[in-house]
Amino acid sequence: TQIENDIKENLQKDNKEEKIDNIEKIKEAINLKSKIDLQAQSANVEEIIETFSNQYNVDSDFIKAIIQQESGFNSNATSKKGAMGLMQLMPETAKSLGISDAYNPNENIEGGIKYLKGLLDRFDNNKELALAAYNAGPNAVKKYGGVPPYKETQNYVRSILSNYL
Repeated sequence: TQIENDIKENLQKDNKEEKIDNIEKIKEAINLKSKIDLQAQSANVEEIIETFSNQYNVDSDFIKAIIQQESGFNSNATSKKGAMGLMQLMPETAKSLGISDAYNPNENIEGGIKYLKGLLDRFDNNKELALAAYNAGPNAVKKYGGVPPYKETQNYVRSILSNYL
């Protein structure tokens, strides 16, 4: 790449100040490239969210609030419990949704939205109950007849709904 060539060329120079100046320029170029890559990735994630939100008829802002809470929009996120990717899908859930790479934003977002749509349908489009089921599992919501009395789940639901609204 051009950056590698610049580094090699820079190493061959004798003038110390010129080397330092060039190193600073290379660092700036790398930082700029990283920012551009992040912006492109972010735009791509937005596009993926819109596509699958429309396909499954789920509000894209609701999905964004979930992704913000779940992974902070980090497609490589992994939780202590093993949840993966942007929408933090558990391995068994990902497998049941036919996802082969849960860190692939396209697969993860489609799978997460598809799973959430099933929960919304199951709980009569009640976002609070669907979120509780997404976090604690549908059986816990059914068992308690509402949001389970788990601090984590209660905070999870409250936080997402607050960000969404």
